[in-house]
Amino acid sequence: MGFRLEGIFPAALLPLLLTMILFLGPLMQLSMDCPCDLADGLKVVLAPRSWARCLTDMRWLRNQVIAPLTEELVFRACMLPMLAPCTGLGPAVFTCPLFFGVAHFHHIFEQLRFRQSSVGSIFLSAAFQFSYTAVFGAYTAFLFIRTGHLIGPVLCHSFCNYMGFPAVCAALEHPQRRPLLAGYALGVGLFLLLLQPLTDPKLYGSLPLCVLLERAGDSEAPLCS
Repeated sequence: MGFRLEGIFPAALLPLLLTMILFLGPLMQLSMDCPCDLADGLKVVLAPRSWARCLTDMRWLRNQVIAPLTEELVFRACMLPMLAPCTGLGPAVFTCPLFFGVAHFHHIFEQLRFRQSSVGSIFLSAAFQFSYTAVFGAYTAFLFIRTGHLIGPVLCHSFCNYMGFPAVCAALEHPQRRPLLAGYALGVGLFLLLLQPLTDPKLYGSLPLCVLLERAGDSEAPLCS
């Protein structure tokens, strides 16, 4: 289930670094639009009062702690080891996220209940959310298999919840759109270049799910090596 000490430090740092590289453009956009400079921002981030305020905010706890931990526990740590012996690792990586995407359909009922938009817009938004949550679920499933740890997917999930979906349209209209779009392109390029090296199973020790499949007589070399 990904709870182990072997290789825990690279498993916590490298997948998060990889995800932050993918979000290079949005991070640049966030820094450009932030009214405070780097020193003031660090003071706010490191201030005990800021963390105390976050830890008493139920919405922050839900988005940054509870949802990432419980969803990754259910859809990666529990569901993947059950699906993989039946389907193989490759199909499991793409099947498991479909359940993860459907699990977010409750937002449809919330929006319909409070009439936040038209019915067509609500269902279009739900289809879009299903698509990107399924893609994100496949990514964290890949991380879980390649690292053998749950901590990486949880931290990446928390980071992505904080960042939200990249505001590409706002970037296209930004006063500094050229360097910003270059940051978007560079982030995606570096992510694709570093995806395999930073998730190399050799960095994380033995992989429990791969060992389980080997004992069952199923070897998935592309993901386990």
